Amino acid sequence: MLQAGTSRGRPRPVPFHLALAGSTLATAALLFAPVAYAAPADDIRINEVVTTGSVDDSIELFNKGSATVDISGWILKDDDNGSKFKIPSGTRLGPGTARAFDVDGEFGLGSADKARLYLPDASTLVDSFGWSSHSAPSWSRCPDGTGAFGKAALTLGAPNDCGSGDGGAANPVAWPGGGSVATADGSNVFGQDLSGLYQEGGVLWGAQNSGKLWRLVRDGSGGWRPDTANGWSSGKALRYPGGSGSPDSEAVTLTAAGAAGGAYVASERNGDASGTSRLSVLRYDVTTGSGGALTATTEWNLTAGLPSVGSNLGFEAITWIPDATLTAAGFKDESTGAAYDPDRYGAHTGGVFLLGVEGTGTVYGYVLQDGGAATRVATIASGMSAVMELQWEPQAARLWLVCDDTCDGRHRTMRIGASGTFAPAATYNRPSGMPNLNNEGFALAGAGECSGGTKPVYWSDDGNTGGHALRRGTIAC
Repeated sequence: MLQAGTSRGRPRPVPFHLALAGSTLATAALLFAPVAYAAPADDIRINEVVTTGSVDDSIELFNKGSATVDISGWILKDDDNGSKFKIPSGTRLGPGTARAFDVDGEFGLGSADKARLYLPDASTLVDSFGWSSHSAPSWSRCPDGTGAFGKAALTLGAPNDCGSGDGGAANPVAWPGGGSVATADGSNVFGQDLSGLYQEGGVLWGAQNSGKLWRLVRDGSGGWRPDTANGWSSGKALRYPGGSGSPDSEAVTLTAAGAAGGAYVASERNGDASGTSRLSVLRYDVTTGSGGALTATTEWNLTAGLPSVGSNLGFEAITWIPDATLTAAGFKDESTGAAYDPDRYGAHTGGVFLLGVEGTGTVYGYVLQDGGAATRVATIASGMSAVMELQWEPQAARLWLVCDDTCDGRHRTMRIGASGTFAPAATYNRPSGMPNLNNEGFALAGAGECSGGTKPVYWSDDGNTGGHALRRGTIAC
């Protein structure tokens, strides 16, 4: 029921958004197995309620049981029996899975109100929670699905913050997608040392430690093969500006300009002088020429401004975040102590590059100016012993940090918090079907590949285990 002091947000074209959390998650086989429809209803619980703040009024549901439950047509209400939000058809909750529903388009949640969940008959009550003051900013169960409600940080899209101060990120939970993992390349195509990945639509870019860049195209069966055009069949050797050296290419990313704007490669050393650190970002023109080598158009050598690390423990990861995204989130510029202002840096790539260091697990943010200057604007403690890959996922406004077998294949997400700095959101175990591989690369498909609530993701195994360097899985959209 709409009451005085009720929060009203802007209407949204999509009435709910997906959020994954919890301790166990359905494997792909489970997701396609028979599911429970009305029972076990006792496993579905109201898990988080937001009545005011930076998001529209929302109710999150959590499955604390061991079977997937179809909650299509179930009803959410406030304390007014005339209010009703009908959960969309096709909505299922796997074990340990949560979905947050934006109910603001149907009813508001007041400062003294209730959240109630009913079966599709709208009269059989499944769960309810009442409160006497607005959330500040969230009313959350701790632990998820089973504990008592209390005031907590807003964690829609991550495990509830139960006092750890990190949104639950210190406690790894199950992979937020299918557990099944399959190979995504031919036998012994790449050999060892395939590292960073970046997907650009129908192209997957791969950086190989041996100083090589790959342009991969779809193979027609859900995997990838080397592009056979324009000299890419065996990958292209990378060189420093001037044509010399062999960068130890560990990671690759693109900017909003796509491949036309150049591929940006992170390197930790020159393979021709492998005992010396050379922490660099190199830009390559990848759209012209049919030769077997690429010479960098620009090098940003960042070694002097960073703590010393072993020559094989330097840059392992790179990603790029648009200026508009950072300014909208109130990102704080470490170099000035104020809100990030892209205009102070003149001509640059229109965003900030984040680079992960293997030896320390630290992530650094840089503005790389077109003329070759670089300014460090962020230093981020990842909380992981090593960072082997970074990926910015724009659809979810979150940063993915990936560790290899050093950390049992864990993945961490971070978001820009109210302080303008990156803070942990959640930590996920590797998919249940993934062995503890030396995965140094990770790439997420774009929103356009979402189907049935999931989209593909890919990993590169530096060890080429079983003759395969690429594997694919799924993640919730």
